[in-house]
Amino acid sequence: MQEHIPLSALAEQIQQTIQNQFEQESYWVSARIMNVKKYESSRRCYLNLEETKNGNKIAEMKAVFWSNYYSEIEKFEKYIQQPFKDGTEIICKVKVRFHKIYGLNLDIIQLDIAHKLGALELERQQTLDRLLLSNPTSIKEIDGQYFTYNNQLPIPLVIENIAFITATNSDGQRDFLQELSKNKHAYTFHIDEYLCTIQGEQAPQLIMEQLALIEQKKHPYDLVVIVRGGGSLGDFKPFDQFELANKIANFPIPIYTGIGHDRNQSIVDLMAREFKTPTKVAAYIVEHNFEFENRLLRLKERIFNNIETQVTEAKEALAYSKRIIKLASPEAILNRGFAIVKQAGEIITDPKKIKIGSSINTYLKDEIVESVIQKKEKNEKRNYL
Repeated sequence: MQEHIPLSALAEQIQQTIQNQFEQESYWVSARIMNVKKYESSRRCYLNLEETKNGNKIAEMKAVFWSNYYSEIEKFEKYIQQPFKDGTEIICKVKVRFHKIYGLNLDIIQLDIAHKLGALELERQQTLDRLLLSNPTSIKEIDGQYFTYNNQLPIPLVIENIAFITATNSDGQRDFLQELSKNKHAYTFHIDEYLCTIQGEQAPQLIMEQLALIEQKKHPYDLVVIVRGGGSLGDFKPFDQFELANKIANFPIPIYTGIGHDRNQSIVDLMAREFKTPTKVAAYIVEHNFEFENRLLRLKERIFNNIETQVTEAKEALAYSKRIIKLASPEAILNRGFAIVKQAGEIITDPKKIKIGSSINTYLKDEIVESVIQKKEKNEKRNYL
């Protein structure tokens, strides 16, 4: 009979060997996830990690997120804005585990979210989270849209006085001013320029200093406009800075931004009202005033239409009244075959005033008949003909 050992003994040797080799170690590995099974109630996720080469699978291992690391999946889905599902490529930090019953597994303890999102985007999301945490009453996020104290401020019916923050001799400065000055409606604006550097590490502080000057101005502005031209993703980093975004979210004068091109959206844009480019900001301001002028013209038209309608109705009512008065005139009454009865020069409307033996005058269309009353009786059946 061959010498043998229990399976559990062999499993214990394997487990001990793996623990001795891997217990104190963790490894960053890249792989594709497959067979993902998430259990949100228990906050666990079981999956396979796979690696392929030239279409062929060259490695596969079982892996698991235990409950204390399940939040890594939630952060991944929040920041990457895509589900944690089969076929997703990830970089993750793992520890090697062996269980006598369940075999070899990799415990995933961290996901490299920056690998997917990029360092700038991850920092941006952290700033947004911090803004929400620091401003529970003045900044709300609903379905990915940010509602702030500033971007909910009412805009004046007519925009005239503008505080303009931009860089000296910049494309953004030129485009904005040119669009406003050459507007086809010939509207005029009072613009105070607050010029500063809007790129580089000092930009957030310099912009906040300009905002402080604007806030101190005795004559209030209708609007603050912040613009700059296009650039690389790194050029817009100042507009993702927490202190500047926080200042703008709570600023007491409405702020319009035209920072970059259509593909760019900074945190400052989210905290204010975004119009993508300097030209679009200016065009919207002109359109805003034009819409007010249109409302006035429509109101004027409605007023004149109402007046005309009322005059027409009054004329018709007057004409109707004239017809009624004419129909009620003595001449009209006599022409219709009726008569007017007078006694002692007074028109009789109450038959009780007519006494037997009294004299009355009956006025017909062409005759006046004088009569002496010999008899009276009641007309209870209302016989007139």
